[in-house]
Amino acid sequence: MTLTQTQFRPERAHRVHGTVADAMEAAGPQVWEDMTVEVALSVMAAARTGHLVVCDDDGLCTGLVTRARLRAVRDGSGYTDRTCLRDIADVVAPFTSPLTTRAEAERAMRRRRLGALPVVDGQGNALGVIALSR
Repeated sequence: MTLTQTQFRPERAHRVHGTVADAMEAAGPQVWEDMTVEVALSVMAAARTGHLVVCDDDGLCTGLVTRARLRAVRDGSGYTDRTCLRDIADVVAPFTSPLTTRAEAERAMRRRRLGALPVVDGQGNALGVIALSR
């Protein structure tokens, strides 16, 4: 039996551990903060997605909203047909960078009990979404 010497190769480690950029999905539908909850639910249904990326007037990502959250707001006592996404306090979500490792993003999502996180570039533009697998 012969021992062989192995070398650490950063590019191999990158493939094995991966970054968020390796695993993210397309951002999907992007909507504005002034959209009503009902319209957002309709957009979600038409797009057959469980989440929407929420943007401000400049088109920069401000968060992510899920179907479950929108339904909870709609079923709440304070809901009106004028309730906008910006009125939902927790729509502003944490973000992640495409350079974050998948393991770090997964830990952050589990710690905060989030099913998905928007992936943004340095300027705040939505690049995609990283979601926990079921």
